Amino acid sequence: MPRYIVERTFPGGLDLPTNEAGDRLCRQIVDTNAEEGVTWVQSFVSLDRIHTFCVYDAPTPEAIREVARRNKLPVDGITEVSVLDPYFYLGIGHAGAEAKKPSRLRAPWLPFSYLVA
Repeated sequence: MPRYIVERTFPGGLDLPTNEAGDRLCRQIVDTNAEEGVTWVQSFVSLDRIHTFCVYDAPTPEAIREVARRNKLPVDGITEVSVLDPYFYLGIGHAGAEAKKPSRLRAPWLPFSYLVA
């Protein structure tokens, strides 16, 4: 399934309460998304709460736009992305220390569709 970053602007700031009302709203959004095969993975919110950058798995950008419309959420842009792993080379540990044996390339993240074709 393709992965996308969805950029949104909330001119008055994102208002998502951290209580039962916020929980209900998130569940409603997730349920509506599921109707189009869209999964909200996570979101990043700017400190002023005006901009969000949301990670979605979805069949198409159009599916994301449709659920955004139904959820009454703005969409400034949708960009299909892939993962760039900073530990792309084998032999480099998470602390950045090189291993004693030579590094060899590891295939970058591939969409699941490549694996089942």
